[in-house]
Amino acid sequence: MVLKMDLIWWYWAITDVLLIAGVAGMPYGIEAAIAFNIIQVIHFYTRTPSASAFPVQVRLAYLALLIVALYPPLFFLYYLIILGTSAMVLFDYCFLARFMSLMPWNHHQKFSIGLLMDTFFTKPVDGSVQKLN
Repeated sequence: MVLKMDLIWWYWAITDVLLIAGVAGMPYGIEAAIAFNIIQVIHFYTRTPSASAFPVQVRLAYLALLIVALYPPLFFLYYLIILGTSAMVLFDYCFLARFMSLMPWNHHQKFSIGLLMDTFFTKPVDGSVQKLN
């Protein structure tokens, strides 16, 4: 288990705890996670003032998932979000960042099975997952 306790790790760990508490019934847990994620978006946007900056993209996509899952028929998405966030916190593996790295504006390689395998099945890396592509 990789426990890299820097600011980014704390952001995801706190978000994970808030989501788990919210899904378990704590009033306003999910809303607190959404608000906390907005803080992350603002923080990373001020560091690299561009919505196209990869860390900002990942947090905007995550925020969008949190908001979409508020719709009652899509509440089950919170379980998947918690699973992914827990993987980030415990193993430094971010499925969402790997998925986002495959967006056409984030890579210049032709799509292939090899690209998909490399993207999703390589060991976690320090820094940006974009190094994989």
